[in-house]
Amino acid sequence: MGPLLCLLSAAGFGAMPIFGKFAYDAGVSPSALLLVRFVLAALILAGLLAMRPVPRPGTRTVVVALALGAVGFATQATLYFEALRVMDASLLSLILYTYPLMVTAAAVLLRRDRMTRSRGLALAVASAGTLLVLLGAGAGALSPLGAALGFGAALTYTIYILASDRVLQSVSPVLLATLVMTGAAIALAGKSMITGGVDLGFGAAGWFWVACIAVVSTVLASLTFFAGLRRTGPSTAAILSTVEPVVTTTLATVVLGEFLTPAQLIGGVLVLASVAVVQLRPRRVRRPLIAVRSTVDSR
Repeated sequence: MGPLLCLLSAAGFGAMPIFGKFAYDAGVSPSALLLVRFVLAALILAGLLAMRPVPRPGTRTVVVALALGAVGFATQATLYFEALRVMDASLLSLILYTYPLMVTAAAVLLRRDRMTRSRGLALAVASAGTLLVLLGAGAGALSPLGAALGFGAALTYTIYILASDRVLQSVSPVLLATLVMTGAAIALAGKSMITGGVDLGFGAAGWFWVACIAVVSTVLASLTFFAGLRRTGPSTAAILSTVEPVVTTTLATVVLGEFLTPAQLIGGVLVLASVAVVQLRPRRVRRPLIAVRSTVDSR
């Protein structure tokens, strides 16, 4: 069941940009999508916690977790969905999936992990793959703004993971997810009040697709990953999670009519293979920093 749960999680996360594209077509703005997503996810997770209470964390842990959601997760999600508005879902998924390698590089620089020959090779191959993904689009086929926002989302998520990795050791994953979602919802609600509010007058189709993002690609995807993580271990779970951009690319091709050039496909394979190589070697430091969603996903 462990691997199956991880694959179901990857499928849920991989479907999120497809749901997002449909939500945009239904008239939902990025700000409305994000606000509704996090409010719904926070309410659902809070209901689950009410049915199965966990030990209460300290005040400092609660404040830090809320801040992670308000600053880290809300920012990452905003960058991601703004990028999704101006570029293909398949290409964005490959750009975002450079974050596990960013986490590895940052962990080494911060002396929270050590550089090995296989990790150095993986980082080099991933860099070459990312370059192929970008250059393979051809002249005028890639939105520079979208790519910048996508890499910004990956970088922000890297920082978020490095920060939340420490918090996760003192609080249950589901409780942390609830606090993070709540923090993100509060931050986005505050932003909407400052900027004049968000338009929630879109139709039933828009609500349906946003609900899919909140339920399928946030709550269910996170909980199935946590369940799979307990059964398989972080390295196996992380490797199985590389299916996510494959799911996104496949769905984008079939449903949205998007396609990647041969060079981009090769580049994507190189990036995903590098992520798998990084996870294959056992780590000698405490908790793995790149168990890609040992905290909360997001995007």
